[in-house]
Amino acid sequence: MSATERMDAIRQQIKACKNCPLYRGRKNAVPGEGPYDAKLMCIGEGPGFHENEQGKPFVGQAGKFLDELLAASGLKREEVFITNVVKCRPPSNRDPEPQELAACRNYLDEQIELINPKVIVTLGRFSMGRFIDGGRISQIHGRAHEIGGRIVVTMYHPAAALHQPALKGALLNDFAQLKVLLNRQEPPEAPALPEMPEKDQPEAEQLSLF
Repeated sequence: MSATERMDAIRQQIKACKNCPLYRGRKNAVPGEGPYDAKLMCIGEGPGFHENEQGKPFVGQAGKFLDELLAASGLKREEVFITNVVKCRPPSNRDPEPQELAACRNYLDEQIELINPKVIVTLGRFSMGRFIDGGRISQIHGRAHEIGGRIVVTMYHPAAALHQPALKGALLNDFAQLKVLLNRQEPPEAPALPEMPEKDQPEAEQLSLF
């Protein structure tokens, strides 16, 4: 089976998945979308209301801002594979529970392996937690980490800026720096990307950001 055929098969498996109770309340599962050879992969937390309605990731207000952020990095949505750590909407956009994260883990692992992106951007604390234990977005947003031979950049979730407008500038700046990572050849040993002073950083970790 080719990589494309396997990706299509994963998509169908996700749509029919009953591995956790979230399937009972879904209208549409959201496997993710984008080119299967994308050099950038964005991983959010979980579908919201509009995503559940359409079966596509990041189609609400946070999605519009994500498009703006991608433009800041010189990319269009059509060039990026976008997905989430859970593929069905948690009720009332609550945080994903451990069993739900575990139920979707293999799907995400396979998507990452098959797409083999040059850079993975995590959006939000649950996506960050998939790769980094005990991290705080306010301290490590915009930083490049080498994890399992991949470059992983931790970011605030775009919805954070809808709740806390002070984060918009930080997100735009962090995404603008992605150009460097996407275009360079050497391992990610460069200094951390610029951060706002700690005292100026609103806490975003406790929000439910879908």
